[in-house]
Formats: sequence, structure tokens, C-alpha cells
Amino acid sequence: MEYKENEGYTHEWITLLTTVQLAQSTSQHSMTGKSPSLVEKGWNLLLPVDHLKKNLHTIHPTAREFDDMWKRASDTAAKCIAEEKEYKKQRWDKSPMELDFREGEHVLVSTLTSTILRDLKRCETHC
Repeated sequence: MEYKENEGYTHEWITLLTTVQLAQSTSQHSMTGKSPSLVEKGWNLLLPVDHLKKNLHTIHPTAREFDDMWKRASDTAAKCIAEEKEYKKQRWDKSPMELDFREGEHVLVSTLTSTILRDLKRCETHC
């Protein structure tokens, strides 16, 4: 990766695509509980972590570091997904608020979020 004055950090996206594709294919989907490669092919892709023998006394230092890094990344990703699910549940599962006004009362209507006014503007420009 190199740093350019006006663009910040730049890198070749081609070199990252295979890593992203492997991560996307082997990660567990939140709805099905299975990875996309297991659903499509019937088997999971082998990762470098899968080739480590657990009963060896001497493992190459980089392999052990990769295994530790992979476990930390998986734990962090699972924690982030759980937090995001909880946030969405709290945000979207709220019961609707009861409006406390009656017919004929004066109310303040927001013009920023009003779909009626937005549709009128769209109709004026296109009609």
C-alpha cells in the first residue's frame, strides 16, 4: 500500500478480491446458519487454519500467529454482528406511537419528511 498526497492510501483492489471472496464464501450466514460455499457446493472451503494439526508441540510461528489472528477476528466479527442485531431489534421493533390529536386540530407538519410534498414536487418536475 502506498500513500498519495491527494488520495490517501491506495492499493491494488485485484490483490484483495480473492481474500474477500474467500472470507465471504466461508463466513456463516446469519439467516441460514450455513456458509454460502456449503449451500452451493455441499462442502466448506479449506482455510489455512484447517491445515494446522492441533496435537503438534512445535508449530511454525507464523501459522500459530495466523490461527490466533483468525480466532480473534472471528470473535470480533461475531460480537459486532450480535451488537448490530440487538441495535436493529431495539430500533425497529418499537411499538408504534399513539398520536394524541383529533380531527380539526391544528398540527405542525414537517416538510422534510412528508411524502406528500415530495410526490407533489416530483409530479411538478416530471408532469
